[in-house]
Amino acid sequence: MFSNRYIFIYSSVMVVIVAILLAVTATLLKPAQDDNIKIEKMQQILKSANIEASVKETISLYDKYILNELIVNKEGDVVSDFSKGKFLKGSARAFDVNIKDEMKKLEKNPNADIQLPLFLFVNEKLDTLFIIPIYGKGLWGPIWGNIAFKNDGNTVSGVTFGHKGETPGLGAEINTPKFQDQFIGKQIMDEKGEFASIKVVKGGVSNSTINPIHGVDAVSGGTITSNGVSEMLDHCLKNYVPFLKKR
Repeated sequence: MFSNRYIFIYSSVMVVIVAILLAVTATLLKPAQDDNIKIEKMQQILKSANIEASVKETISLYDKYILNELIVNKEGDVVSDFSKGKFLKGSARAFDVNIKDEMKKLEKNPNADIQLPLFLFVNEKLDTLFIIPIYGKGLWGPIWGNIAFKNDGNTVSGVTFGHKGETPGLGAEINTPKFQDQFIGKQIMDEKGEFASIKVVKGGVSNSTINPIHGVDAVSGGTITSNGVSEMLDHCLKNYVPFLKKR
């Protein structure tokens, strides 16, 4: 039989070997994982503008349709502009800005200076869209998305929503076309030009006092997730209003 000392040494050596193998594997896989995250982010940006892209064609379509990556401040000024591989202004890419981190800065300090990423989309017909990433909280974890506005900076052209762990068949329905298509044609400014956002209404817009142009029907049985979408839209989009009003 092996002694306790032998077993201890053997176990320790095996633990070290396994740890080294895992570390090496993680290091080797990281570039591929980073590329996958990059591709998925590009796909979601394009999808909000109704452009479906396969993995193989994502980068080429992104470069084709995203004319500018802009970073704006809360005053609506463009502080960085990246276009076609070079900086026209500033030195930071909107693509590299994590809207989650920027929103968390505001949670800690409402007066914090933040970077607001925005993507300028232009298609073959020269239709222009402003695509804004958004981030919030659902029932079980984070929710996020992209919302595309027409050139008026007010009317929604398309949206995408994602989630980490919302309930299947309930809150998870926010990432289905049935829910997302409701947002097309909705507006975030009222008739006076003031920010009104878009509310996700429990029980349906038709049964509420919400102006239909500013409301969509909530997910049945997904009240907390639906409320999370409303809060996400309000908390994120209000920071972009000064920029959108300048369009």
